[in-house]
Amino acid sequence: MSLAIVYSRGRSGIDAPLVTVEVHVTNGLPSLSIVGLPETAVKESKDRVRGAIINSHFEFPIQRITINLAPADLPKEGGRFDLAIALGILAASEQIPKKQLELYECVGELSLSGALRPILGALPVAIHSRDAHRTLILPVDNANEAALVKQAVLLPAGSLLEVCAHVGGQKTLLSYTPESIIKETEASVDFSDVQGQFHVKRAFEIAAAGAHNLLMLGPPGTGKSMLASRLPTIVPELSEQQAQETAAIASISDKGLDVSQWLKPPFRSPHHTASAAALVGGGSNPKPGEISLAHNGTLFLDELPEFDRKVLEVLREPLETGHITISRASRQEDFPAKFQLIAAMNPCPCGYQGDPSGRCHCSAEQVAKYRAKISGPLLDRIDMHLEVPRVSHEVLRKGSPEGEETSAKIRARVVKARNIALARCGKANSALTAVEVKKYCSLSEQGHQILEQAMDQFGLSHRAYHRILKLARSIADLAGSKQIEIPHLSEAIGYRKLDRNK
Repeated sequence: MSLAIVYSRGRSGIDAPLVTVEVHVTNGLPSLSIVGLPETAVKESKDRVRGAIINSHFEFPIQRITINLAPADLPKEGGRFDLAIALGILAASEQIPKKQLELYECVGELSLSGALRPILGALPVAIHSRDAHRTLILPVDNANEAALVKQAVLLPAGSLLEVCAHVGGQKTLLSYTPESIIKETEASVDFSDVQGQFHVKRAFEIAAAGAHNLLMLGPPGTGKSMLASRLPTIVPELSEQQAQETAAIASISDKGLDVSQWLKPPFRSPHHTASAAALVGGGSNPKPGEISLAHNGTLFLDELPEFDRKVLEVLREPLETGHITISRASRQEDFPAKFQLIAAMNPCPCGYQGDPSGRCHCSAEQVAKYRAKISGPLLDRIDMHLEVPRVSHEVLRKGSPEGEETSAKIRARVVKARNIALARCGKANSALTAVEVKKYCSLSEQGHQILEQAMDQFGLSHRAYHRILKLARSIADLAGSKQIEIPHLSEAIGYRKLDRNK
């Protein structure tokens, strides 16, 4: 029977479901048809495959060829099935052995010369291939990315001819064992570059320790963007599991994956003209947006009120749940989106409210309208509200008398505090559930009275209540305290300014 079966992998969100490529060659008028919900790029593979087979010095069957991509209800996209289709045709026409193909999974796009081109999403493919206990044959250019998956057996190949020689037993492909690909590079920015602003740096240290969301409010030129860009220099590196999740998202995006930086938390800073689809993901074949590309890292939104209000509102659910579900008529995709939100805004439309120069002429109504662009429910989900004032000319010229701490010193304290939280509950303090808050963020009777008084006086919500406790827990961890003391709680309450009704 002229039937061959080759295993490959498709793409569904950040998963790589198994796709069985069945090739049947039979007598009849010469034709090649592909079934199984193929999209345009997959349908066009027949021309690429024909050219690759002929230019690799094999014979293309002048018969009726039917290719089925199973399961039939999974949409197939891209050129990732080219290699599997070519191997199936050669096996069905008895030009290479069929039996050996059962041991492998194959992905890769073919050029007309037979060379293998890289695909998007090699990392999820390697994860699922390892779990299925099969060897993965893939393009050489994807090898470094796929090698991030421990215990995955990889056979990188440069062309269809090399793969056929391996399957036929003429020349074996070598298993890929990469050297260290993580490069230690010195950051080009440092917190010591920021003159003064000690209370702001303190807030960033707390935010980094507990992965808390933070909003900066201040006039132009006070260093808000400068401070945010230095947050990656003080946050802890990702664990291998976190890094693999983040790398899998980058792998399937058009951005691609820089394997040398894969343990570093991502930092994304979209422009305020970004659409809702760009921020949360979308498209007819849904792809991850900025919030998913910032998974396990930081999303920085500068000039927050300049974003369209509808765009900002889509952040509310991901900030609570840590994932986003994109629904289309024919399919649904779920992307992780556990990110730390850092935002910056001016105090008024002109930006100079409260400036000693008196240049601000914005009316109270204009200021209220400007700030109302940030809805109460979104503001409620931001743990820390921070004013960033101007520094004096003397500090700007000479620096602070006490000197400026480097990112390395701040990061050492942050890592110590984060490790305390991980040892206690296995997660950053900002991710604590309501049950865990009750268990790990207990207060003294006096502490309860102070917090309840603040809730009543400022009209804070129950969500704000829990976020204050999580923030106080992070402050206590930085101080090395097992219990949340009154100073820790008071400092945490002080960071809830913009959502007060009084």
